[in-house]
Amino acid sequence: MNLADARVLVTGGAGFLGRAVVAHLRAAGCASVTVPRRTEYDLTCEADVARLFADHPSDLVLHLAADVGGIGYNLAGPARTFYANAMMGLLVIEHARRTGVDKLVAMGSVCAYPEHARVPFREEALWDGYPEPTNGAYGSAKRLLLVQGQAYRAQYGFRAIHLLMMNLYGPGDHFDADRSHVIPALIRRCLEAAEAGAPEIVVWGDGLATREFLYVDDAARGILLAAERYDDPAPVNLGAGHEISVRDLAALIAELTGYRGRLVFDASKPSGQRRRSADVSRARRELGFEAEVGLREGLARTVEWYATARGAAVTR
Repeated sequence: MNLADARVLVTGGAGFLGRAVVAHLRAAGCASVTVPRRTEYDLTCEADVARLFADHPSDLVLHLAADVGGIGYNLAGPARTFYANAMMGLLVIEHARRTGVDKLVAMGSVCAYPEHARVPFREEALWDGYPEPTNGAYGSAKRLLLVQGQAYRAQYGFRAIHLLMMNLYGPGDHFDADRSHVIPALIRRCLEAAEAGAPEIVVWGDGLATREFLYVDDAARGILLAAERYDDPAPVNLGAGHEISVRDLAALIAELTGYRGRLVFDASKPSGQRRRSADVSRARRELGFEAEVGLREGLARTVEWYATARGAAVTR
């Protein structure tokens, strides 16, 4: 697919990942990019989704819209996250198919992998068990998009592909306390603790769980490579290919934010899945994709962005 000539619809295009994807589309010369706003189109409402596709005929749909947050957010509202993510996917894929969209790229999640999947996660292992329970509803809704895309390809010849995204981070991430993921949550808390001179901060879990993180601009680049080059029903992991423990991650963020107090790990709080890291060989082989931004560099950029944005907010 030639992105420069395509009419592209980006659901969730005003969100954290979506803004990066839209910027990369513009840089690739794509002149026709539609970013629907939630205030105008509710993607869980079929009438709104039908109107969206009638208003904006498209060649390519990048379905990034999601109701997502950290462990606390998912535990507090599993029904909400399942319903919203399932309905958005079902309706967007169905109406993309009905209106003759040429290709759709759906965003899956590392949360869809089984709780005890062998590390590194291979795409073939996706159905070897139920997702880790704290993210089970969200991960199951994301699996649903893969099933739908494969079924539509088999019956209708609809060109849907599915990317399994590792944990994302970077400038523009969500830093609000009630739904932030581990990196923005730790950055915010370390900066606040450093300013307040707090002797310690408490981190959820025992710190031994591992995670794989993908910088947001790398993720956006991988999505566009998939839109251009990939056309197969099998899902593709999009990640950096290496893991870090939450304990080591917290220490690194403390260093980068200048926090010198103690990091206390509360093992009574949930840690989520014990290990997460992806086999990224399929993305390398099929998309020509490899992550370019290392974790230390990406974290430093994120800390700088948030400190600047936070300072500007205080000034206002």
